[in-house]
Amino acid sequence: MILSMSGVVLLGIVVFLFFRKDGLKLSHAVVCALFGFYLAGTAIAPSIKAGGASLASLLGGIKF
Repeated sequence: MILSMSGVVLLGIVVFLFFRKDGLKLSHAVVCALFGFYLAGTAIAPSIKAGGASLASLLGGIKF
C-alpha cells in the first residue's frame, strides 16, 4: 500500500511538472488518467503491478 501511494504521488508530481513546464495540455492529462483507470480493470493489470513491484525492488537495491 505504501509503495503504491508513493508511486501515485511521484507520478502525480511528474504530470504536474509536465503540465507546468513542458506544455502538457489538461485534456492530455485527463486522457492519460482515464487510460490508466480503465487499464487497471483489464486482465493485464496484475502483470503491470508485478512489473512495477519488480522495478521498485530493483531501484531499492541500488547501493550508492
